[in-house]
Amino acid sequence: MDLTRAHLDTLAVHAGMGGVVEAGQHVPSIDLSSTNPLPSVEAGGDAYENLATGHPLEPGHSAVYQRLWQPGVARFEDALATLEHTEASVGFASGMAALSACLISIAGAGTPHVVALRPLYGGTDHVLATGVLGTTVTWVDNASGVTGAIRPDTGLVILETPANPTLELVDITAVVAAAGPVPVLVDNTFATPVLQQPVRHGATLVLHSATKFLGGHGDVVGGVVATTEEWANRLRQVRALTGALLHPFAAYLLHRGLRTLPLRVRAQQATAAELAQRLGEHPAIDVVHYPGLPGTDPTGLVGHQQAGGGSLLALRLHGGCDAAARFVESVQVATHAVSLGGIDTLVQHPASLTHRPVPPEARPGADVVRISVGLEHLDDLSADLRSALDRAMTREHALA
Repeated sequence: MDLTRAHLDTLAVHAGMGGVVEAGQHVPSIDLSSTNPLPSVEAGGDAYENLATGHPLEPGHSAVYQRLWQPGVARFEDALATLEHTEASVGFASGMAALSACLISIAGAGTPHVVALRPLYGGTDHVLATGVLGTTVTWVDNASGVTGAIRPDTGLVILETPANPTLELVDITAVVAAAGPVPVLVDNTFATPVLQQPVRHGATLVLHSATKFLGGHGDVVGGVVATTEEWANRLRQVRALTGALLHPFAAYLLHRGLRTLPLRVRAQQATAAELAQRLGEHPAIDVVHYPGLPGTDPTGLVGHQQAGGGSLLALRLHGGCDAAARFVESVQVATHAVSLGGIDTLVQHPASLTHRPVPPEARPGADVVRISVGLEHLDDLSADLRSALDRAMTREHALA
């Protein structure tokens, strides 16, 4: 089937499935082999050199060893690259392993400086701030600060949109223009390729914590970078050298998750958009952060860069950290837990958890809670969250 003109929903179902029907299967098999037979010393050596230096598997070559290449991982990579409209993608054991490979790659190339737009996921912020992977960082707040922060040794500009956890939108095209020849990496975890394809706006690398929406069921950990074939070669070499491989069963679950991704994302988005309206009326809330609400998208990125507001929202509560804690500890339909993008609704307090390592001046406020909206019925979720907000106000009412 020629998928070049297919809609994203069709791509999600069929991408990465080449050869499955021809093998007499309806779904891909899971190959757990850690090693592969070699036809000869010479052929095995050639295959090993090719794979260990980051090149894809050549036709007729042995896969040699799971750390170097694995068929199920390759299927998932092909499928994700198709959805992101990139030449290739590279899967990793986690989102942080994927990011680390990008940083190791630029450090090894002699361009270890990063320009990063805050806010970012707390783990990304932390690894950049520590410099543990040999990189240095200059922080900027918006696209206008990027050009002045670029140095001769700048290897990447990194941004996340919508940003974690308060969902600010960043104009990818503007950042790419400001970065000039420096490649731009976009963390697309929140939007997914259903709502946003950063390479269409000039980005070079698209990062996902695949644990989140791509897997979608809270039962798999993984990461992936969609990019050019040249960058994919670099990242495969880092993966081969560091052993940050994606397990075959994880790849199977992630590939399966892609097949329902458009349906899940759109259904969750519809509920989140309605919740953002309903919860904004509650007296416990100071501000609701959700792309598309009045004042949240001054440059009109929703509908142009991003096809909808997504399924995450952040609430800024009256009563500060105490109220936020009471809220997240009071939910019953939702679950108080880190992570996002799954079929069930999760609430968390970023300042205490994912963004705890971030310096105070860049950390989200203690009054902020983040909600990842799942597939529960809107009315059940609304009742649960409003009840938790009522409890968040208990102490304020007692003191009044």
